[in-house]
Amino acid sequence: MDDTIAPPRLTRLTFHGPLSEDRAARMIRRLTDRVAPTALTTVLDVGCGWGEFMLRLLTSTPGATGVGIDLNEDDLARGRTNAKDRGLAERVRFVRESAVDTVQGPADIVLCFGASHALSNAQPPEHTAAALHVLRRLVTPGGRVLLGEGFWQRPPTPGELSAMWPEASASEFHDLSDLVDLAIAAGFRPAWIETANDDEWENFESAYQSDVEEWLASHPDHPLARETRDRADRHRSMWLRGYRGVMGLAYLTLVPVN
Repeated sequence: MDDTIAPPRLTRLTFHGPLSEDRAARMIRRLTDRVAPTALTTVLDVGCGWGEFMLRLLTSTPGATGVGIDLNEDDLARGRTNAKDRGLAERVRFVRESAVDTVQGPADIVLCFGASHALSNAQPPEHTAAALHVLRRLVTPGGRVLLGEGFWQRPPTPGELSAMWPEASASEFHDLSDLVDLAIAAGFRPAWIETANDDEWENFESAYQSDVEEWLASHPDHPLARETRDRADRHRSMWLRGYRGVMGLAYLTLVPVN
């Protein structure tokens, strides 16, 4: 056994969320069709991780530049490496900073996938409305915001809530209709409303755990195995016993009202 071999981290994930290749390609086509390529010059990715969607969007819009902000340096480093490998290093910056009161932007396209909580200090469920008002400020007139935000597909039962993350609450998320109403109240019109499907969720959750599960099978006696196994088992239980089929992820393409 090699004690220096640590569990790999998220190498099976393309996007850090339940997003398929097909849906990502459709979103990018929709964004670039509606915002003239000559007018689309800037992209801002809030809570970018390794910024896979942003890099693909930049590949589709020659001349545009992007900025991704996040606090996870490992993810940012992965994004920088991917940008260099695709010839985009001169057109994109990955910046380690908080999104609260960010000085980045405004941008023609603002991406925020599962990171609305990072835009303010507001607590759930108020964080969603707070984030939408910040996003309205960060997008240029005529631009687009692409928001990936959690919602309840149905009210969770007490048993499901107890199986989720600590302090999970039925008031933590809105339903889809209320989420869209919040976007409208913040100064947007919803140009497109779609939600992650079961296949996207299952692919994401399995890929999220797959590297670690295979590592655990090969390194059952590693000094890190017990902690890693406990963490993997907790996450799988939260998904299968808690939020599977209960929590959804909406992808809203939002147009700022002039």
